[in-house]
Amino acid sequence: MINNKDTPFTIFHKELGARMISFAGFNMPIEYSGINNEHITVRERLGVFDVSHMGEFRIKGPHALEFVQRITTNDASLLFNGKVQYSCMPNGKGGIVDDLLVYRFNEETYLFIVNAANIEKDWNWCVTQAKEMGLKTGKDLINASDTMAQLAIQGPMAIKAMRKLTGYPVEDMEYYTFKEIEFAGIKDIIFSITGYTGAGGCEIYVKNENVSNLWQAILDAGEEFGIIPIGLAARDTLRLEMGFCLYGNDITEKTSPIEAGLGWITKFVDHKEFIDKEYFLKQKEEGVLRRLKGFEMLDRGIPRQHYEVVDIEGNLIGEVTSGTMSPMLKKGIGLAYLKKGFWQEDTEIFIRIRNKDLRARVVKPPFYKQ
Repeated sequence: MINNKDTPFTIFHKELGARMISFAGFNMPIEYSGINNEHITVRERLGVFDVSHMGEFRIKGPHALEFVQRITTNDASLLFNGKVQYSCMPNGKGGIVDDLLVYRFNEETYLFIVNAANIEKDWNWCVTQAKEMGLKTGKDLINASDTMAQLAIQGPMAIKAMRKLTGYPVEDMEYYTFKEIEFAGIKDIIFSITGYTGAGGCEIYVKNENVSNLWQAILDAGEEFGIIPIGLAARDTLRLEMGFCLYGNDITEKTSPIEAGLGWITKFVDHKEFIDKEYFLKQKEEGVLRRLKGFEMLDRGIPRQHYEVVDIEGNLIGEVTSGTMSPMLKKGIGLAYLKKGFWQEDTEIFIRIRNKDLRARVVKPPFYKQ
């Protein structure tokens, strides 16, 4: 029997009557008041997510930037203190170990934020690569995942509400930046502006021992704006309306960033040598046979992962990686890998749902414009 970990906020989820599930080795809330209500609340007002299950790795020392440049596809030399970057880690076989956020504190200190389901795999990969570069685990590379908690407050009212809890002008912070500030009486929390919902908002990283009053302080600050707690189910529908990739669905060990439409975070510059650089450059120059594309349903139907995508004659042309009924658009939307020749916007495709081929069309995400 597997004993799942609690986050520092699990007690509050249970008190609020959340439906709990086992996810990535943690007891996590899947929903509280219903997916649609939670989703719409984030789009229109604000909600708070417990994302303490995410992983955090610290990279330190004079070779920190060299390590980040080697192990990730984006150009970390462009980062400045307080800047965040979206990137991915190639696996040396043309696929992706994980996608992640890279935080730069200074020229010798970086922080990786990795997906919860991949913490052990990512850590082992980082350790292997660090050893090859002469970095020492526990000194230059530190797994801080079990010592940190994280809450994400998302929605158009999020920053206004959170401003009550700090003397720092967080409303002036730019997208994909962070600051170490005092927040809700807690010193040295990491306050960042990234987001996985497209609705605006912030993330708060805090040491586990300092979380005691944080959950309630955030709910109190957001009460006048209609804040509610949000589960993982609405987190997934929110990210999908933006067309954001989910590891395990849209990107995997067998998909390349070029195929996944992540060429924009794959930087082929002379001063940066990274794992699989030559392979990905060849894909960029010569093209690929499949690409991750967005689509919306024209017929009534809800697309799901692994559903077949076919052409008008019923020939297999792809596979759905993520799909849902959009709470805002009231129509089925999804992402799918499609064969070459079906990538152009407005191209008609068919999603095979319960042995019926339902009409859909290729569209460019985001599906919903906030």
